[in-house]
Amino acid sequence: MLYSLRTAYDREFIQIQDNLLQMGLMVDQAIALALESLQNRDQALAQQVINDDQAINALRFKIEDACLALIATQQPAASDLRAVVAVITIVINLERMGDHASGIAKTVILMGDEPLLKPLIDIPRMVRLAQDMLSEVLQAFVERDADSARAIAVRDDEMDHLYQAIFEELLEIMADKPDSIERATYLMWCAHNLERIGDRVTNIAERVIFVSTGDMRELNV
Repeated sequence: MLYSLRTAYDREFIQIQDNLLQMGLMVDQAIALALESLQNRDQALAQQVINDDQAINALRFKIEDACLALIATQQPAASDLRAVVAVITIVINLERMGDHASGIAKTVILMGDEPLLKPLIDIPRMVRLAQDMLSEVLQAFVERDADSARAIAVRDDEMDHLYQAIFEELLEIMADKPDSIERATYLMWCAHNLERIGDRVTNIAERVIFVSTGDMRELNV
């Protein structure tokens, strides 16, 4: 009977984990498409990102429901219970990342036909970093790799530095050209959404460490 319960738990958790990874891929695509819509001033693509966010939200709730059902029916303990609880927190953070990607897309629509204030240099770098961190932290979760999770969280400093550089550059432009304030603010919003994605990855890294070691603490304080 114990073996049967263990087999049932493993089977159900693998399905949950597969859905979690699928959600990660959906968020990754949303981030990439949000950047593309910004670079190309493609409002139709921006609207697609906004519309597709509903699918990310729906998958979050599906995974949460599956986790609660698994706790109720299989009564996991110790590291198994930590893993299931961690998944609930992780999908919340993934769903918020989808919101941040949608926030960039909404900014693209607000910009209308206005040209970009300046060539995009650091924002694409932030996007690539966000995608790398997201992929790596989900792999760390699958592998229960606390060391990798700690290293990924450290990379959030790079994200913060890029955001700060963008912020300071745009402030200088606004000071020199007051008529550029609105267009500069749009780019600030986009950069801020990407910076928040980095923070969400750090939240996930904290959960990877929790699952792997049982240690619950805030990173990057």
